[in-house]
Amino acid sequence: MTAIHYDARVVDDVRRAQIYAGDIHVISPRPAMQALTEWARELLVRGFGDDDPEMLQHRVPVERFVELFAPIKPRFIHHPQSWELICAVVEDMGLDPRTTYLDVPRLRGVTSHGYLSSGVGYTFPMHRDTWWAAPMQQVNWWLPIFPIESGNTMAFHPAWWDRPVENSSGKFDYYEYNRTARGAAAKQVKRDTRPQPRITQDPPPLDTPSVRLVAPVGGAILFSGQQLHSTVPNETGRTRFSIDFRTIDIGDVKSGRGAPNMDSAPAGTSLRDFRRVSDRARMPEKLALAVDPRRIAFKKAVFQPPASLLAELAAETAARTVAA
Repeated sequence: MTAIHYDARVVDDVRRAQIYAGDIHVISPRPAMQALTEWARELLVRGFGDDDPEMLQHRVPVERFVELFAPIKPRFIHHPQSWELICAVVEDMGLDPRTTYLDVPRLRGVTSHGYLSSGVGYTFPMHRDTWWAAPMQQVNWWLPIFPIESGNTMAFHPAWWDRPVENSSGKFDYYEYNRTARGAAAKQVKRDTRPQPRITQDPPPLDTPSVRLVAPVGGAILFSGQQLHSTVPNETGRTRFSIDFRTIDIGDVKSGRGAPNMDSAPAGTSLRDFRRVSDRARMPEKLALAVDPRRIAFKKAVFQPPASLLAELAAETAARTVAA
């Protein structure tokens, strides 16, 4: 049975154990998380050239929305300030920076009434993150950037926590996806044709009870990558913007402590995406090879953003440092 914990006063080791057992944690606003959402809002307003990004979909054609949103997403994902802010979040929440590893944060936009449901605005159907080769030790952090409601949040499907769902993850190769599909989101406007894991069960488990959690801005929802969840069809009239990132504890990876694997069988692993909070050290290669023994170059195993973007962000950061 899934329990939902609100501002539970527990150490991270206990919280992770609860999440590995299927529980969900909801966190009230905290200064570090508010700073992260404020940074994301700043990039959205600046990139869209609009003070109300939630309503932009009503003012421009969808092709223009994609044109504007496409560069904002990688700018947020790979900006050094984004990394600093998520490190501050996890340390504020009591995670050990010496054993905690982070992947890059994602910026999501779910538009209303089917305006855009693919590519940079992909509407995720019911899924587990483990189908995308996430480790069983992965804890997902999800933060709304603007106020949300039940009509534009996420839905969890806890009845399937410990029950397998037939899916196509066995045909999914994470490394191949990084090579050919991950960077092609901006080209998917009318329909998303990228090969992604999906439910193949007939009939799909759509009629089981779901739980919708509405977190405040500056707060967060924490859950396991094994948790079955989906994007609520947005009919609120406003685009929902959110941040998500993931943490893993290396001690849990080494010991095999984590959520149960009910139905995930992808090739590859996302372990190499994670870097240590304290010094950005890479995940030890032997741990990735223990999951997938294929020896593959780091640049092929992990998605590589354009070098021009990284150079631009480094120059921008240096200029900010000088100005400060």
